[in-house]
Amino acid sequence: MLKGSPGLIDLLDRPLRDLRISVTDRCNFRCTYCMPREVFGADHVFLRSDEVLTHDEIARLATIFVSLGVHKVRITGGEPLARPGVEGLVGALAGIEGIDDLALTTNGARLARKAELLREHGLHRLTVSLDSLDQAVFSAINDVGFPVGRVLEGIKRAERAGFESIKINMVVRRGLNDHDVVPMAKYFRGSGHVVRFIEYMDVGATNGWKREDVVPSEEILRALDAVYRLVPVDSPHQGEVARRYRYADGAGEIGVISSITQPFCGDCSRARIAANGVLYTCLFSSSGLDLRSLVRSGASDAELAATIRSVWAARADRFSEQRSAADPTRRRVEMSVIGG
Repeated sequence: MLKGSPGLIDLLDRPLRDLRISVTDRCNFRCTYCMPREVFGADHVFLRSDEVLTHDEIARLATIFVSLGVHKVRITGGEPLARPGVEGLVGALAGIEGIDDLALTTNGARLARKAELLREHGLHRLTVSLDSLDQAVFSAINDVGFPVGRVLEGIKRAERAGFESIKINMVVRRGLNDHDVVPMAKYFRGSGHVVRFIEYMDVGATNGWKREDVVPSEEILRALDAVYRLVPVDSPHQGEVARRYRYADGAGEIGVISSITQPFCGDCSRARIAANGVLYTCLFSSSGLDLRSLVRSGASDAELAATIRSVWAARADRFSEQRSAADPTRRRVEMSVIGG
């Protein structure tokens, strides 16, 4: 076991604190902003099972990242609950000393079946992606006709399972679901769950992103404040991506994630491991480091740690802040691979 370190700092003085691990590139939805059907159709070639990191490989890498300063780990996809035996991976990660916060992001389709197992295996927190409560709109977004009621049932099962927190993520896109912002807030007010409204982002190169489709978070806040008076809440954590607000009447909190209009690169403390084992230091990266090859070529824990340390120490990416000057033709890793 490697001895713990005081943590890593990149070229912009950002510490390594958070690790997001994509465990599969597969998903049963074809959401237009992530895996549009015209790109991810029936003939799309997903990763083979031998190209995806094993549970043991993921746990080993997570342990090394913890030794370098990570204490928060989030499991993502694709859709992570599409990975067979994902609860076993949760258990392995939950057993790593130094991981104080273990979370998972899901589309909720399999949550009703998996919620209790995930909690029993040590998952602390859960985030459910839910972009509308209106079935017609929800179907148009997920593009497979999946019933919103089954996602809501999954959330109720998760409530009963006793997670430390459940968050709801809503990606807001103008002309598609922006009219659902207030209904979403109303539905979850008083539930103890935090709804986070996310500006539509230009991750990858296949979702047809256009600036005019973005609903700025300030517009979202105005719409909510007109119905439920909001009070800003200070974040206790460096690197928090959401700006938090509480309802003045005490009925809970909401958050906004403003990576387009108010980028937060300066506080970013996240590293990402894609399903194929490639390490990325930015959600908008175009290339990364192949950790899978290093692991399978026999690299020791010390060698892996030294490599990760050198990558983070050389990190200077801040794409969201530089977006206006960025090359629009630069190909970026897709959301379904890097995990958001």
